[in-house]
Amino acid sequence: MRIDAHHHLWDLSRRPQPWMTGPWADPLRRDHTLAELVPQLAAHRIDATVLVQSSSSAEETAELLTVAAGPGPVRGVVGWADLTDPALPATLAAHPPALVGLRHQVQDEPDPDWLIRPGVLRGLRAVAAAGRVYDLLVTPRELPAALAAARAVPELAFVLDHAGKPAVGGGDAGWAAALTALAALPHVSCKLSGLVTEADWTHWRPGQLLPYARHVLDAFGPDRVLFGSDWPVCTLAADYATVHTLAETATAHLTAAERAAVFGGTAARVYGIGETGDGAG
Repeated sequence: MRIDAHHHLWDLSRRPQPWMTGPWADPLRRDHTLAELVPQLAAHRIDATVLVQSSSSAEETAELLTVAAGPGPVRGVVGWADLTDPALPATLAAHPPALVGLRHQVQDEPDPDWLIRPGVLRGLRAVAAAGRVYDLLVTPRELPAALAAARAVPELAFVLDHAGKPAVGGGDAGWAAALTALAALPHVSCKLSGLVTEADWTHWRPGQLLPYARHVLDAFGPDRVLFGSDWPVCTLAADYATVHTLAETATAHLTAAERAAVFGGTAARVYGIGETGDGAG
């Protein structure tokens, strides 16, 4: 089974996206639907997807779970819930198995140590107890706290989104070392996603991004790396086909079995969304 482990959908008439501020977001400021995505998945032999939250909204999570319950490729949802809510265990118990994980826009928190606040750590332990995964949406600023949180909750499967959002072309600033430290923890995986929007959107080249992608692969190994398109956010810099081609180029040196892990096997195992098949791509 080939899996796109990270994409979004939104209907702005039903749910605003507060992070869409300023003219930079104009290309995204419209509805993005599953019907628009499905032909792109088919063109690249993607069988299943993980649909990821884009706002801190329980209502949005319910809407995404409705999509997953319907026909189509969505096999799992990474939704949102308040990690500091004492009722979090009951909230998670009430959700269907299609809720495979939770995520919060940690990158938008003023406090770079938000992840290691006592209330947040209690919430992360509740996520682990419920058998769900936690997606880390962080930048290099929050990577030290992400590492500390992962060390503090070893029973929880963490997935680092967008390789920790390195500043492509802007200097390493400790990103590579921080990523290597996270990769040393066996319960942490990493998405090969989102790199195109961390570069100059109009002038990026594959040669700029490939060293970052290969560091992810070297640090985590293919069995802990998941391909994700980050559609439609990726379209700020590249279309779906270009993002997929970039991932294929980054993994071209791997064996067929290793590529199968990156393009499906790892996501199927980490999120528990199905058996693996031919994932070479």
